[in-house]
Amino acid sequence: MSQMPQQAALPKCPSCAEPVEPGDRFCGACGHDLSVVAAAPQDHPTLTMTDTGPPGDGVDWPAPEPPGSGGTPAGVHLPTDLPGTDSGGRPLPPEEETAPGVRFDRPAEPEEYPLQAPDPRAAADAGAGPAGEPVQVCVACRAGRVDSDGYCENCGHAQPRERDHMEGESGPVAAVSDRGLRHHRNEDAFTVGHTTLPDGGPAALAVVCDGVSSATRPDEASLAASRAAGDVLLAALPRGTHPQQALHEAIVAAAQAVNALAEEPATAREHSPHQNAPACTIVGAIVTAGLLVVGWVGDSRVYWVPADRSAAAARLTEDDSWAAQMVAAGLMSEAEAYADERAHAITGWLGADAYELEPHTASFKPDRPGVVVVCTDGLWNYAETAEEMSEVVPADAAARPLHSARVLVGHALDGGGHDNVTVAVLPFPAPPQGAVSA
Repeated sequence: MSQMPQQAALPKCPSCAEPVEPGDRFCGACGHDLSVVAAAPQDHPTLTMTDTGPPGDGVDWPAPEPPGSGGTPAGVHLPTDLPGTDSGGRPLPPEEETAPGVRFDRPAEPEEYPLQAPDPRAAADAGAGPAGEPVQVCVACRAGRVDSDGYCENCGHAQPRERDHMEGESGPVAAVSDRGLRHHRNEDAFTVGHTTLPDGGPAALAVVCDGVSSATRPDEASLAASRAAGDVLLAALPRGTHPQQALHEAIVAAAQAVNALAEEPATAREHSPHQNAPACTIVGAIVTAGLLVVGWVGDSRVYWVPADRSAAAARLTEDDSWAAQMVAAGLMSEAEAYADERAHAITGWLGADAYELEPHTASFKPDRPGVVVVCTDGLWNYAETAEEMSEVVPADAAARPLHSARVLVGHALDGGGHDNVTVAVLPFPAPPQGAVSA
C-alpha cells in the first residue's frame, strides 16, 4: 500500500495479528469474533486419596473388598438388583441372557459420527432475500446468510471478496490484481481497454490505482479513480484528443471521483471524527502506433521492457515519495533512500486531503517492439530497477500479456506478498518507422 505521512497504528486481531478497524466485530482475515473474551481456564480441584496399603507407605488407598463381593461395597445396591421393565411395562429379558447393566432399549452406537448436515430450513431461508433477491450463503457453514459487510450472520466467518483476485483482458492488454499474502483485503484496482482513433489506428490503455492504506476506505478510492479515468480515456481518444492530453484529463477526472467520496453525511463524521478522506495513487499508459504515453500521481510505476533483452529497459515514471525527493535533492543515493523506513511516504496522491493536484505526463516513441508494465509497489518492491523488472518479465510477454501479468504477480507473491499487487501488461508493436523518445 502507498502510505501518507504520520500513520496511526491500528489494533490487531488477537488470533492472527492482522490489523483491524476500530468497531469491527470480526477479523477480516480469519473471521475471529473480536467481541469474545477468552474464557478462564477450568478449575480442576485437587483430589485426596485414602489409605489401605501397607502400613507406613504414606499413601491412602481404597480398602480391599472381601472375596466374592464382585467389587461392590457392602450396603450398596446396583440398578440390576431390582427387576425392571421396558417402556411398554413388559419385563426385561432374563438376566442370564444379557450382561449386567446392558440396556436393550437403545440402539447400538455407530463406529463413526458424521458431521451434522446444515439445517435445510436455514439454507432455504438464506436462498432469497427481500423482494426475492438472491442472498449469498456462507462458504463455511453453508447455512448462514452473508451480511453486507461480508461476514456470516450464523458463524461469523469472513467470506472471500470478489476483489481478492481479479483478472481482465481487453484487446491486446491484460491485467491481474491480487490481495497478496499479508493484507485482509485488496485495496488496488485497475481498468484496461482498447479503442480506435479517428484515423482508424488502434489504441490500448491501462490504468492502475493503489489505495492509500492510512486513509479511510482506500479500496473505494482506487476503484472510483480507475473507473473514472478509464471512462474519460475511452471517450476522449476516439474523438481525436491527443493521448497525452487525454491522460491528463483522465487523472483530473479520477481526482474528482475520489474527492466526491469525502462528501459524506455529517452524521458519518460525528461517528468517526478523526478519519481522513479516501485517497489513492494512479498511474496509466496509452499505446498507439509508434507512441507511448504515461501519466501518474503517486508512487505506482511504468516500465519499458524491449523485446530484444540485449537492449536496455527503462523506468518511465518518477515517484512522488519521500525517497524520490531525497534522491532528487542529492541528499541520499537511491539505495539509501529506499532502504529508509520513510521511503514509501508519498508526497502526491488523489483525495480531498491531498495537496494541489499536479498530474505528471510524458510521451515516448520507442524505436523497437516491447512491452509496457504498469504496476503498483506491490510488484516493484520485488523488482525495483528496470534491469530487475526486465529479468522477471517473460520473453513472450507481447504475445501472452495475461500470462505475463500472472507470472509477475506470482513473482511478488513468491517474494513474500507483503502488499496488494496489481500489474498490467501492454504490448508495444514494432513502429512503422524508427523513432526516438519525445
